[in-house]
Amino acid sequence: MTKEELFEIPSVESLPDWVNAPIAVFDLETTGLDHRSSRIVTACAALIDSEGRVIGPNREWLANPGIDIPVEASSVHGITTQFAKENGADLEEVVREILETLGGYFKDGIPVVAYNAPYDFTILRNHSQIFGLPWPQELVPIIDPLVIDKKVDRYRSGKRRLEIVAVHYGVPLDDAHNATADAVAAGRIAQAIGKKFAAALPPTALELHQAQISWAKELDESFADFMRKSGKTDFVTQLGWPEKPLN
Repeated sequence: MTKEELFEIPSVESLPDWVNAPIAVFDLETTGLDHRSSRIVTACAALIDSEGRVIGPNREWLANPGIDIPVEASSVHGITTQFAKENGADLEEVVREILETLGGYFKDGIPVVAYNAPYDFTILRNHSQIFGLPWPQELVPIIDPLVIDKKVDRYRSGKRRLEIVAVHYGVPLDDAHNATADAVAAGRIAQAIGKKFAAALPPTALELHQAQISWAKELDESFADFMRKSGKTDFVTQLGWPEKPLN
């Protein structure tokens, strides 16, 4: 196979259906990593076209999380406790608006891209329970570029953080850990993967969603096995995609 053939972009007809259609992108920045204790600080939900351009209402939120933002978290996303208190909206109202926005996408059958989806959706679900807000009946379809990238290019060396994977796929990301920049970059990475690995992916977003459930389980179990073989015999992984259990 020649170099030109290796990197040839498949025809439009052979690409997954979501690659040439608008997709939604979603990202949260929070006070920490724990699904139960972390609170939302910023968020973005937007629509991008097949070229990765923002075309729909670009919803951005800054919330007052109601708790102190650890210095470690502020150093990542740039939002301090004081700034969030002075400028952030009520957290419950922010969560309500995020749920309504995402629910609208799912109702219209628009795929929602989220990099490392279980992080964002588990934290969001915990917020919905805290405030007694209705959760979308079906989180379908979701596209998680992290899971897909690990599946289709499993043995590539290096870490899979968003900013590293963006470089690998030639996606610009000049403001990492800004919710909007991260969300849009994740969508563009998904599109790049969809074009490069079209033959290895299911043809529809709904089929891809179902495939990712088993792919994520396979990857998590493989990592747990690696950790145990590395000496951490008591390592336990928490299965679940696109969200982890909260109990």
